[in-house]
Amino acid sequence: MSRDAPIHSWPGSYYINGEKRWESGTLSLTRTMVRFISSQSKECLASFRLSSVMEMKMESSSFIFSTLTVLEEGNIKHWFGSLKPNRVVVFNVLEHFWRERLLSPTSEARGAEGQPSKGRELISLVAGAQRRLEDTGKVLSHQGEQFDNMMQGLEKIDSDLGVTQQEAKAEDASKAAAAISAGKVSSRSKVIASIPTVVSKGGDSDLKPGCLLVLVSSLEVRDTNCHLLHRFERNEIDEIRVHSPYEITVRQRFIGKPDICYRFLSAKMPEAMSVLEMQYKKKMEFTSEYVAFKATPLSSPDKEGTIWNDGKCQDTELPVEVPAGELSQLQVQALQPSVSQAEAQELKQMLMQLKNLALEAETELERQDEVLDVLTSSTDRATMHIGKHTCRMKRLL
Repeated sequence: MSRDAPIHSWPGSYYINGEKRWESGTLSLTRTMVRFISSQSKECLASFRLSSVMEMKMESSSFIFSTLTVLEEGNIKHWFGSLKPNRVVVFNVLEHFWRERLLSPTSEARGAEGQPSKGRELISLVAGAQRRLEDTGKVLSHQGEQFDNMMQGLEKIDSDLGVTQQEAKAEDASKAAAAISAGKVSSRSKVIASIPTVVSKGGDSDLKPGCLLVLVSSLEVRDTNCHLLHRFERNEIDEIRVHSPYEITVRQRFIGKPDICYRFLSAKMPEAMSVLEMQYKKKMEFTSEYVAFKATPLSSPDKEGTIWNDGKCQDTELPVEVPAGELSQLQVQALQPSVSQAEAQELKQMLMQLKNLALEAETELERQDEVLDVLTSSTDRATMHIGKHTCRMKRLL
């Protein structure tokens, strides 16, 4: 049997049609499969691929009320009942992963021999661009510090000369504050990533469809109608706990009142994880569940199959047989893509990081433009006052 670690599991019961009875056990969702394991015999009573699911429903039956049914290819129907915490939560999670077609690529597919693939060459180019953009960000940060020092120097000059009017100081201060505020507002409105999720406030007893938006300076939780449920400002997030590549918990702590905590489960979470790791590196906490999940080998979903042997289900690898001499060289090249699924996923995550860096650089440039305008105005005003005082001193002499 495949050793895929479960993304989520729920206690419940399964209807064995051949024996006309219900068996208690655990329903689990892995990267590519849905399984039900008996709690008594530890046998796998049901196992099917997400890609083979035709329909999911919440139904009632003459056998038991409040059931969840899954229709598999070949008109095979599976009945699940007594699900905890409730069938709505289980349905929301299963339907999300089914609709997103969770087919994670394997990293082992990269060939270590021969010429580097086109995908690896692209990854190398993007990595180089990322390093250059990171260097540019450091330069921009240093330049911003210089501007701030220049502002302080001008204020000291104004103070020493005693010529700057209070109104001018107030105007410069308001402009500088406006520049900083404009930068914050601008960055808050820029979306780096938006992924569909199943979300709950607190635990996993009320998981509902929603959306997670990763912005430059915040995280937003929205429902299926895009209504804002909560916004985590970047500096207010105390912890992001990673349970698996597909599940995280974001927490904001308070003194004297309950924490605000949201749990997110998404088939698209790996796309946002690379950005979260960049923005909240010091606040990320990887649990033992995550370590165990990452250590579990992934079987290829394209080769995964299910056979039944004496009532037990076993996952097997189904070979693709191609008669010798039947394929032309052109067809062989078409069957061997230059960019693998794993490389495409890695490229996508790297591009998300590039987007994040670019948006932060743009925000800092906008702020520095505003500060530069204030500096120019203050310098012109100081030059004018120095000129006036120089003329007075000449007349006095």
